[in-house]
Amino acid sequence: MSLCVSVFLCPGCNELFLSAETSCPRCGMTGMAPPESLLPEADTGIQGSATDFNADQVEIAVDNMLLEGQQLHIYECQRILGHGGMGIVYLAHNGALHRHCALKVLSPRRISADVDYVERFAHEARAAAALVHPHVVTTHAVGVQDGHHYLEMEYVAGRSLQQEIDESGAIGPLRATEMATGIASGLAAAHRLGIVHRDLKPDNILVTPAGRPKIGDFGLAKRVQTNLTRPGQLAGTPNFMAPEIFDGNPATPSSDVFALGVCYYLMLTGRLPFESESLSGLMNTVLTGEYTPVRELNPAIPLDMAECVALMLARSPKNRPVDGNAVSQLLQAVLGSARDLDTLVYDAFANFPIAECRPFGAGFEIRLQLPHGRGQSVFVENSEHSAGDRLLLIYSVCCDAKPTFYEQALRLNAEVQHGSLSIRDIDGRTCFVMVDTYPRATVDVEEIRRSVVEVGTQADKIECLLTRRDEN
Repeated sequence: MSLCVSVFLCPGCNELFLSAETSCPRCGMTGMAPPESLLPEADTGIQGSATDFNADQVEIAVDNMLLEGQQLHIYECQRILGHGGMGIVYLAHNGALHRHCALKVLSPRRISADVDYVERFAHEARAAAALVHPHVVTTHAVGVQDGHHYLEMEYVAGRSLQQEIDESGAIGPLRATEMATGIASGLAAAHRLGIVHRDLKPDNILVTPAGRPKIGDFGLAKRVQTNLTRPGQLAGTPNFMAPEIFDGNPATPSSDVFALGVCYYLMLTGRLPFESESLSGLMNTVLTGEYTPVRELNPAIPLDMAECVALMLARSPKNRPVDGNAVSQLLQAVLGSARDLDTLVYDAFANFPIAECRPFGAGFEIRLQLPHGRGQSVFVENSEHSAGDRLLLIYSVCCDAKPTFYEQALRLNAEVQHGSLSIRDIDGRTCFVMVDTYPRATVDVEEIRRSVVEVGTQADKIECLLTRRDEN
């Protein structure tokens, strides 16, 4: 028996789905309806599983504009990669440059229903063409041929982030943070050029076979089909819209940060932070800022990540990271904290013959073998700052800080070129301590190894000069 399904547009996801029900199979929102601009007998690449319907009995109605196997200007459209909200994307061969590309051809019916879209499309496409970044899909060309408006883009083999989440659900705290950090880096590059994405969501993020996220469709936000009375005309995807967008304010870098926060939440938990069975209910939920904290859904998510999500999803733009650069720095700090200190220290001193490592408290003690039979212990641990300000502390105790040593210690500190000499309480003793620090998010193995050796050597030198002994 064949299952009768229809093509519906979800008002929350702002995407087309094949469904036997009028509720969205992804977010559960009701009120799905057939798009007004559909024409019969066209392929879509619509969201849904081929096992859920009998294709022979389903009329898929979209723009009758298929170019598969045809030539458009210098492009040979080889096969359909997918159907976007404003047109069809083909794997094409650029005959002039002899390379494959992704060719997005706009829908004539969509264009006629949104009269200023072509102008917005051309303006945003030209702006995006100036954006070249490892985490952004590169725009190569924009043009029109035989009435077809097209955009030539870098072809990214792989699948969308949404497809990965649909298949796997939550993708794990570390991978989710790595993905969010890469996306934030791409947003930062765009925001520096004054480009706002306006429709950031997992459907618009491609994942390369190597696992690198690449943002696509900059500035090409779709209009939202809604009967709700709101200031202005909404464009984008309601499930990822910031509260100020629902209030009729224009999209900003901060609203892109909010959308990334929704993506991050979805990657961490496998569900959206703001959910409702209706678009009006979704708007009210977003505007009140009510959602379940990620650690209530998964207590294994580190506190740093949960705090980062909360900042990105702050209801007021003033309480969020201001743009892609700010959220990129925050996520790098969170990612740095998530990276295993054990692994960093092990990699730094594996096969390093003059050092012996052992766990010590919340960090590590590295015992250095120095010339003339001397030795020195250096300690490596995380500071107790918040995620964005966290440091890696590398320090070594020189000797007791006796007042008779103060003047000489000050002179020695002026000569130190790596780290600095300070006074700290160590196990009830007031000591001279040689200290060096690095941002926890970005410190690498080579910096740790070099700093440990330098700090240990300097601490031993100061101990020798002040006490003539070797106690540490």
